[in-house]
Amino acid sequence: MNRLESTLIIPRQIAEVWDFFSSPANLEKITPPSMNFKILTPLPAKMYEGLLIGYKVSPYPFMRVGWVTEISRIRENEYFIDEQRKGPYSIWHHEHHFKVVETGVEMKDILYYSMPAGFLGQWIEKLLVARRVRQIFEFREKKVKELFPAR
Repeated sequence: MNRLESTLIIPRQIAEVWDFFSSPANLEKITPPSMNFKILTPLPAKMYEGLLIGYKVSPYPFMRVGWVTEISRIRENEYFIDEQRKGPYSIWHHEHHFKVVETGVEMKDILYYSMPAGFLGQWIEKLLVARRVRQIFEFREKKVKELFPAR
């Protein structure tokens, strides 16, 4: 299983940060445009435990995949977890943690993921997927900094 961790300080109050990240519609704003991200299911204003979100993404040119994630756990202003229920990974477990710090809100993402298909999947992960997942997280960090600039 692969693990990726990212930490970012957002110079805002927890209410503003939580409001943004707990709205499923904002996921598109922090996803690279090259992924052609499209939500297929109607969305509530705020996420809740058990919410299923279906979408299509293009992780690579000429590749389009369906994906369904479930918001499996939430503790308001502290964390939420999304997990793949249908999609390209055998495991996708993404934790989003929020903690008030002196300079704003520390947002920590912890992602565990694994490719299907045994040895072949591990080879593809090392060759292509790990780099692409890191690029997505790097884009997300840059975009969050643009959306929440220091005041």
